[in-house]
Amino acid sequence: MVPSDEVPTMGVDRHWRCYVSPGFVDRTPVAELAAVWVHEVAHLLRDHHGRAGLLPAADQRDRHRVNVAQDCEINDDLVSDGLPLPAGRLEPRLFGLPEGQLFEVYLAALPPSGFTHDCGSGAHGQPVPWESGGRDTGPAGVGPAGVGPVEAEALRRHTAEAMRAHVRARGTLPGGWRRWADEICEPTVDWRQALAGAVREGAAWAAGAIDYTYRRPSRRSASLRGVVLPSLRRPLPRVAVVIDTSGSMGESEIAAALAEVTGVLREVGIRGNRVTVLACDADVRAVSRVTSAEQITLSGGGGTDMRVGIAAALEVRERPHIVIVLTDGLTPWPDENPSCRIIAALIGPSAPAAPPWVESVRITG
Repeated sequence: MVPSDEVPTMGVDRHWRCYVSPGFVDRTPVAELAAVWVHEVAHLLRDHHGRAGLLPAADQRDRHRVNVAQDCEINDDLVSDGLPLPAGRLEPRLFGLPEGQLFEVYLAALPPSGFTHDCGSGAHGQPVPWESGGRDTGPAGVGPAGVGPVEAEALRRHTAEAMRAHVRARGTLPGGWRRWADEICEPTVDWRQALAGAVREGAAWAAGAIDYTYRRPSRRSASLRGVVLPSLRRPLPRVAVVIDTSGSMGESEIAAALAEVTGVLREVGIRGNRVTVLACDADVRAVSRVTSAEQITLSGGGGTDMRVGIAAALEVRERPHIVIVLTDGLTPWPDENPSCRIIAALIGPSAPAAPPWVESVRITG
């Protein structure tokens, strides 16, 4: 908190300092002050200044209009939550716009100019005269140094988790806040890119396991009469794909996920007899070496225990370097890492999490 006679009411900078006019405090009821406080904090929690930095340059220069659009994003949630914002508050309905949209949507629908509203750089991202400057030096004697980006993300996550706990306890939260909390706690990730990255990393890790072989003697053997020296080799990674074919897995889910996984394997250069596929529910139903998804035989439909499939994968004659488990997560897992790279492709947004030692990628669509 930074007292300031220059700010008209309240405002925030991008370093999480809140500037407050003492005159505004004196003349405003406590309940309204609290509502304005929540409004200003919402700019920071929703990273409005960061999002504003991604706008086209012309929009960024029109900071007042950006600020109005941001207020529309915030205030419909605060009003629906019963917070007594002061008269003159900016809401989507004042511009004939629907509630529940992001500020980027409102911005495109607002009139081109004529606004003077300003909540500070913590909203629109542009510095204003009443702010104190950089993060590390707060105004001498009247305020703290600012909050850094790591602390800011921690505050956002802590708040989002508290909101979700509130929903579980009472079941109520304005739609915009619910959407925001879900996005912070479960950010949208391109799972195909994440899966490809995990497989590439595993393949690189396996390919780095240099070993000796006598199949190709070392060239140094020629200088040592009667002695055969082994050469170094860098093995190509072998991959096992364990497919959950239990009753809880639909055929369409399995087919879609399997097509993606085989595509990823081809993309990273792993194909042919380097891939073993095991169909598993509570027991291993089929094991096959494949070169395409069409060659895979799927059977099962009973209970679920991926521990059996992982154990079977590690017992094949040529032990895999990477095991990919396609499952809806409704399964027990091994108690410890079985000294092999395990990647769990968890199908569906509600799939339970795998153990922390398992690399997990959520397949959401």
